[in-house]
Parts: sequence; structure tokens; C-alpha cells
Amino acid sequence: MALGYKTRRRLALLILLVGMPLYVAAAVTAVNWFDRTWGRLPIWAEVLVYLALGVIWILPFKAVFRGVGQPDPQAEKTGDRTRDAG
Repeated sequence: MALGYKTRRRLALLILLVGMPLYVAAAVTAVNWFDRTWGRLPIWAEVLVYLALGVIWILPFKAVFRGVGQPDPQAEKTGDRTRDAG
């Protein structure tokens, strides 16, 4: 079942406002736990880990974010030219 445009917009907002800060906190906690358990990584390796974690979070949500910044495609079909207010 495909999500509607408004549902995807709301879900994307929820992911960015709630999920993203939780993911950042979990990622930093995991890296800190790794540092405490096995010692600190070299700075270049730590940068690579943070870059990988920064890209990995979006993969499951790629379909949700696709086209969210565009005008509502259903509005064009119905002749309604107003943007979605919320």
C-alpha cells in the first residue's frame, strides 16, 4: 500500500523532529561505548564511522522522503493550485 502525499509529509516531519535526534543520541552512545570497551579509534576511522552512520539512517526512509519537497501531485490533477498548508 502506497502512502499518500500528506501522510508522507507528516511522517517525514515526525522522522526529522523525533527520530533523527534519537538516532543521533543512539549513534553517539554506541561510539562512546565502543571507545570505552575497546579503546579509541584513530581520528580518521572515527570520522569514517560517523560519516557511515550519517548515511545509513536514511536508507530505510528513502521512500518516505522522495518527492516530499515537491507540490502535491494530486493537486495538479484536480486543478487545485494551492500548496498544502499542513
